[in-house]
Amino acid sequence: MADSAASLIAPLRARRYSGMNWVGLRTLFEREIRRFLKVSAQTLIAPLITTILYISVFALALGGRGAPIGGVAYIDFLAPGLIMMGVINNAFQNASSSLIIAKIQGNSVDFLMPPLSALELTIAFIGGAAARGIIVGLASLVAIAPFADLAPDHWWAVLLFIAAASVIFGAIGLLGGVWADKFDHLAAVTNFIITPLTFLSGTFYSINGLPEPIRDVAHYNPVFLLIDGFRYGFIGHADGPIVWAAAVSVALAAILSTACWALIKSGWRLKA
Repeated sequence: MADSAASLIAPLRARRYSGMNWVGLRTLFEREIRRFLKVSAQTLIAPLITTILYISVFALALGGRGAPIGGVAYIDFLAPGLIMMGVINNAFQNASSSLIIAKIQGNSVDFLMPPLSALELTIAFIGGAAARGIIVGLASLVAIAPFADLAPDHWWAVLLFIAAASVIFGAIGLLGGVWADKFDHLAAVTNFIITPLTFLSGTFYSINGLPEPIRDVAHYNPVFLLIDGFRYGFIGHADGPIVWAAAVSVALAAILSTACWALIKSGWRLKA
C-alpha cells in the first residue's frame, strides 16, 4: 500500500526556465524596492529634506536677487540641478549598499544560489537603484515646486535624462558594490569621484562662466551632461549641445550596464 502511494508522488525535478527567469527577476527587483521602502526615513525622506534645505537657503539668501542665467531666474536654473543630485546619489547608494551589506552579513548566497543569470541579477539591481533614484527625483520635484517654476518645456529630455542618470549611477553603484569589501571603499568612491564630478558639473552655476580650459573639460563631465540635459527639459536652455548630451548619456548607460553584467558573470569578488 505504501509502495503504491509513493509511486503516485511525482519525483522532485529542477525547474527549467526557457529564456528569462521572470519570476526570479521580479522577486529580486521587488526585494530591492522593499529594502529601501522599509527604511524610507533614511532612503527617501532624508534626501528630500536635504534638497529642500538647499533650495530654501538659496531662496532666502538671494531673496530673488540672483542674476538670471540663460534668461531664466536663478532659482529656476538651480532647481533641476538639485533634483538631479538627489537622483544620482540615491541611485548609487541603493545598488552599492545592497551588495556591500550582503557581503558583510554573508547573505550573497540569497541571490547567487537561485537560478538567476548574470543578466537577470544586473537588471534587478540596477532596476531597484533606478526606482529609488526616480522616486527621490519626483518627490524633490514636488517639494521644490513652491520655490521655482518647474513646468517642463521638453518632456522627452526630462524623462530621458532622469532615466539615464538613474541607470548610470545604479550601474556605478553595482560596480562599486562588487569591488568594495567594506563601507570605506564605497565612501572613497563617493568622496573622490561622485562628489567632485557633481560640484564641478554646473549644478549651482553655468559653466559658461568658467575659464576656457576648465570650461572645455567640463563638457566631458558625465554629470554635467546629465544635469544640463535635465535642466534643458525644464527651462529650454542648455550650456552644451543637447543631442551630444543625450547620445553620451544613453551610450554610457548601456556601456556601464554591460560592464555590470560581465563582472557579475565572472563572479569576481562575489563567488570567491
